[in-house]
Amino acid sequence: MASLQNLICSVSKQLVVPNCAVTAKPNGAPPSVVAASSKEGSLNDSKVTKRRLALFGAGALATGLLKTGSAFAEEVPKNYKSYVDAKDGYSYLYPAEWRDFDFLGHDSAFKDKNFALQCVRVGFIPTEKTDVRDLGPMDEAIFNLVNNVYAAPNQIPSVYDMQERTVDGKNYWTFEYDLEAPGYGVSAFATVAIGNGRYYTLIVTANERRWSRLRNKLKVVADSFKISDLTA
Repeated sequence: MASLQNLICSVSKQLVVPNCAVTAKPNGAPPSVVAASSKEGSLNDSKVTKRRLALFGAGALATGLLKTGSAFAEEVPKNYKSYVDAKDGYSYLYPAEWRDFDFLGHDSAFKDKNFALQCVRVGFIPTEKTDVRDLGPMDEAIFNLVNNVYAAPNQIPSVYDMQERTVDGKNYWTFEYDLEAPGYGVSAFATVAIGNGRYYTLIVTANERRWSRLRNKLKVVADSFKISDLTA
């Protein structure tokens, strides 16, 4: 798995924690979590412009102005908005009340205005791999990712669910996990995919105490992530 770790560590600082295992949550609601701290910086003009253009594209999506049959052309559910980045080849849904913000090292991000841990962010790094399956067996790759990248040294990770889906010939892995630390915990879904010579990651998180109320809502976000072929 050295190749997987090298790939991931080029965008995230590698952190080693105890091994985690897949567990079933007693109440049947598998929690997931994403990384700990969120650094907010001021939005620079180029990012603001990019996101406004992408949100404009989302409006076109909702009214059917984007080309039919593409990875982006889907109806936007009630209480969600769509973020479409045709330039970088991806799209996803996010809760309508969330606002965009700058998450260090990520290409786009949205968060709840009242709860900072409730957020979604997307980033990507270059890769020579062509499919997420090239990372190796799904369970082994996800264990390494959660243990060595998402978890800080003082956090205990648990993986509750892993799913693979295929859309328009592209494979996606979505998984749920918790990160426990003294006094607090965070839960999250992550979706990873490979295309366009890029390794894409979407992470949507919430405070562990609020996870049972938000899980289904945030699963929609994780499952909505799609990549599309870039055109020259």
